[in-house]
Amino acid sequence: MANQFVETRPASADADERPEQSGAEIVVKGRNVEIPDHFRVYVSQKLARLERLDRSIRLFDVELKHANNRRQRKSCQRIDITAHGRGPVVRGEARADSFYAAFEAAIDRLESRLRRDKGRRNVSYGDKTPVSVAEATGVGNLDPAFLAGAFERGGTAEPDRRDDSEGYGHEPGRIVRTKEHTATPMSVDDALYEMELVGHDFFLFHDKETDQPSVVYRRHAYDYGLIRLV
Repeated sequence: MANQFVETRPASADADERPEQSGAEIVVKGRNVEIPDHFRVYVSQKLARLERLDRSIRLFDVELKHANNRRQRKSCQRIDITAHGRGPVVRGEARADSFYAAFEAAIDRLESRLRRDKGRRNVSYGDKTPVSVAEATGVGNLDPAFLAGAFERGGTAEPDRRDDSEGYGHEPGRIVRTKEHTATPMSVDDALYEMELVGHDFFLFHDKETDQPSVVYRRHAYDYGLIRLV
């Protein structure tokens, strides 16, 4: 049974007496998960510290999922955190053997992407010269394991690369989710930038230079690929 919680900053509470809270709306929901109050407070306090990276964030969407699969006991708890603000959505996701471990890994990933977003915006605002993704976000200095889409080594949490319905008893071979996105024309650099923010291995976009539907995707090591439909 899904459990949903919405928390906003109290208007009348004394700032010296209450724990740090987020000014953005926080929605915590679970799939096949009952969410205790102490975990909700923990989530709120952790997310409050991320707002300084982007004051335009108005909503944090946190989703907990549990996979009933004995073969996945070390990664059966999954958390997705999505930050909604003025710019593109920024997402952090992870799996672990506990929701606390998964949340720590997911929020670390989200913070890293928010910092890259902030750095890119600072460079763009301070210099009118076109800036590439590599120059503005420091792609060359990112963790190779992240760029390669590899699982984390030496820890229990690992980034999620599987479908949302995995572990819930569905039959394989079916389309289980359909999404529609607004095809806003953008450059290849902007498409790579947004792909990194959401943590996906590919990104479908409308190339404004060629007026063609295109896909950028992550190759091995530090490289990217580009596919255009003609």
